[in-house]
Amino acid sequence: MTERPDTHIHGEERALLDVFLDYQRATVVLKAEGLSDQDAARRLLPSATTVTGMLRHLADVERSWVTEAFAGLPYDRQYGSDQDPDGEWRVTAQDSLAEAIADYRAACAESRAVLAGHDLDEQCAAGPPAQLRWVLLHLIEETSRHAGQLDVIRELLDGVTGE
Repeated sequence: MTERPDTHIHGEERALLDVFLDYQRATVVLKAEGLSDQDAARRLLPSATTVTGMLRHLADVERSWVTEAFAGLPYDRQYGSDQDPDGEWRVTAQDSLAEAIADYRAACAESRAVLAGHDLDEQCAAGPPAQLRWVLLHLIEETSRHAGQLDVIRELLDGVTGE
């Protein structure tokens, strides 16, 4: 089972941003762990939102904001394209939840590696005129919002609740 970092720390702004983002990342994985591939592919909402699709989406969010926007490096979208921007949401019962979790964890690890040693005041190399501080806050916001959605989806799937 995934463990979340302790957010009750004292430290510099960067350490706080990093630990709060890692907490939300771990929460996303916790909400997905233990589901079957079939349940993770079930659509319970009018939209195409599924647990597997959400993990794929969040992996792309990490890569688009950190790899592409902040670092200015190209990345290959795993599940969609410019012609098919919603490809990450097209999930079938044959798609592997374990693979989606592994890819999301890999995307988070890539983000940590890219951002290591960078100052919060550094500007994005590409994308909007934003500082790393903004990128981290945006990732916390985006990941938290989707963790909340996953909380509801998980409860609808099997009744599991909790932080």
